[in-house]
Amino acid sequence: QVQLVESGGGMVQAGGSLRLSCAASGRTFSSYAAGWFRQAPGKEREFLATIRWSSGAAYYVDSVKGRFTISRDNAKNTMYLQMSSLNPEDTAVYYCAASQYWPTIRIDNYDYWGQGTQVTVSS
Repeated sequence: QVQLVESGGGMVQAGGSLRLSCAASGRTFSSYAAGWFRQAPGKEREFLATIRWSSGAAYYVDSVKGRFTISRDNAKNTMYLQMSSLNPEDTAVYYCAASQYWPTIRIDNYDYWGQGTQVTVSS
C-alpha cells in the first residue's frame, strides 16, 4: 500500500504564505494524479486542487485559484501546495491524496491519503 506523508503545516498570520509538502513512497506518483483537500472543524472535506503527474497540468477550485499553486518534483517524488494571501477561512487540516484519474474532484476517486497537516491562520 502506498504511503503519503504531509509536512509544512503550522500557524501563520493573515496575509501570509505557507508551503505544504506531500512525499510518496517509492515512485507511486508516477502512476497517479494527485491532489490536495482540506477539512475545517464541523465541515465536510473539500477539494482544492489536483495535478497530473506526467505533465504537471493543474486544476483548481475557484476559491483558491490565483492564491494557491500546486506543483510536483519528479526526482523527489513530492507534491507541493504553495499558499499565499491566507485568511482565517483557510484554517483547516490539509490532506494530500493520489488518484488514477485526472482531473477529478470526487473524494472516492482518490485511493490513498496522507494523515493531514494542520494549517492555522490568525487574524
